Amino acid sequence: MTKKILMVLTSHDQMGDSGEKTGFWLEEFAAPYYVFHDAGHEITLASPEGGKPPVDPRSTGDDSETEATKRFRDDAAANEALETTHKLSDVNAKEYDAIFYPGGHGPLWDLVDDRDSIRLIETFWTDGKPVGAVCHAPIVFKHTMADGKPLVAGRKVTGFTNGEEDAVGLTDTVPHLVEDTLKALGGEYSKADDFAAYVQVDGHLVTGQNPPSSTATAEALLDRLAA
Repeated sequence: MTKKILMVLTSHDQMGDSGEKTGFWLEEFAAPYYVFHDAGHEITLASPEGGKPPVDPRSTGDDSETEATKRFRDDAAANEALETTHKLSDVNAKEYDAIFYPGGHGPLWDLVDDRDSIRLIETFWTDGKPVGAVCHAPIVFKHTMADGKPLVAGRKVTGFTNGEEDAVGLTDTVPHLVEDTLKALGGEYSKADDFAAYVQVDGHLVTGQNPPSSTATAEALLDRLAA
C-alpha cells in the first residue's frame, strides 16, 4: 500500500561565522529518497523557508559521490521536487504516514529549534507514526517532548559522533555536538566505529549515525511503517 512520507530539509546555508557554506548532505537525502521512491511511496519535501534548500557543497564532490547521488543528478523529477519544497509551517502532519530528516550540518542551526519542526515531530510521535533522522539530523530532537520529558529520554538513539565531528574538523565550529546532545537528553546513545554504517530503532523512532547509514536508516523506517 502506498504511504505518504514527509522529508524535511534544512534551509540554513552558513557554517556559523566561518565563511564556509553548508546545508543538507546530498547522500543523506538521495539514498533515502530512492529507498522510499522505489518502494512505491509518495514523497513530499519540506523545509523551514520552502523553495530550494541549500546542499552542502562538500557533499557534491567526487569523493562523496554514490550511486544514489549519481541517480539524483540525472533525475529531472527529483530535482524539480527539490527546487520547490513546501514551507514547513504549511505542512499538516495528519496528511502523512512517516517523517524523515536527512542530515548535513545545516539542521544544527535551524531545525534544532524550529517550532514547526518540533510541532510536526511531536504530532507524528503522539500518533504512533515512524520518525526518522540520520547523521546530524537527530539534533532535531533537542527540544521535542513526549509524556513531559525529552522524546529521546530512555530510548535507543544514534547520530553523528564526536569523533566523526572531530575528523571533519568542525568540533569548534558547530553550535551543538549531536552525540553530547542526545546523551544530555537522556537518550541511550550508542555508536559503531566512526564512518561505519549504524542504525538504532526504538519503537517508531529510527536514527542513523552518518552518511553510510542513510540507506539502512530509510529501510528501517519502512520496516516500521509496514509493522
